[in-house]
Amino acid sequence: MGLSADLTDFLQSKLSSVLNEPIQISGTKPVSGGSINQAYCLQTNAGKYMLKLNSKSAYPNMFACESIGLKTIADTNSIAVPRVILQDDLDDESFLIMEWIETLKPTEKASELLGRQLADMHRNNTAYFGFESDNYMGSLPQNNKKKDTWSSFYIEERLQPMVKIAFDKRLLNKTDVQNFDRLYSKLKNLFKEEPSSLIHGDLWGGNYLISTDEKPYLIDPAVSYGNREFDIAMTTLFGGFSESFYAAYNESFPLNKGWNERIELWNLYPLLLHLNLFGAGYLEQVREGVEEYI
Repeated sequence: MGLSADLTDFLQSKLSSVLNEPIQISGTKPVSGGSINQAYCLQTNAGKYMLKLNSKSAYPNMFACESIGLKTIADTNSIAVPRVILQDDLDDESFLIMEWIETLKPTEKASELLGRQLADMHRNNTAYFGFESDNYMGSLPQNNKKKDTWSSFYIEERLQPMVKIAFDKRLLNKTDVQNFDRLYSKLKNLFKEEPSSLIHGDLWGGNYLISTDEKPYLIDPAVSYGNREFDIAMTTLFGGFSESFYAAYNESFPLNKGWNERIELWNLYPLLLHLNLFGAGYLEQVREGVEEYI
């Protein structure tokens, strides 16, 4: 599906203003953009750009949140993200235009660099766990109210909201909720608190790119200041990260002892999100994850 004439005219006008040159859109090519957004390679006289579209009423401020996340990561000067060119709305259409990244499959060199640069990003911390604003994880709103500890943040801003949604949708039952309550009471003893880290927040294999010059880029962030083990755990959920990535990360910024025994603990949040979005196919993984730690 192509762009409407009104949207095309609007984008050309806005891009011309931002780029300070007359911009003409010559075509669009659909690209993979996930289940939430329409995504296109936007072809113009000034080159290619990445264009993402969605409904302003269905996902209010989603692209504004994404822009903030990308800028937050970029400001660390640790790992690359696509440069945001333009974020705006036209009626009920929200859009985000970013630089276009030509990609290749991850090489060992690129995977090692991804590990080292992610470690560098994780060295950026603050005095709290949370973020200055709320954002999204996938298509669901994500709360980022500041807390003093990761355990309280993970319980109150991550697990509890997702458990409530799942219970209200009758995906979890009362026994499941009781088991989560048991987990909450034990959580602070299951890991060692450390200073917060800036985390990507949705770091599965589809949310990084490797450019043709073997440079890693992070995309689609759901940032907060949290426990860096959360990012590492999520890299294991759907694959896409090599052993050289983990070796390079641990060489650069060693994880706390037993980190690999807590993978299922931190993956409860993305699994609950998938349960709420896609249904009971994820229920068994959620239940097994809780039972492992109670």
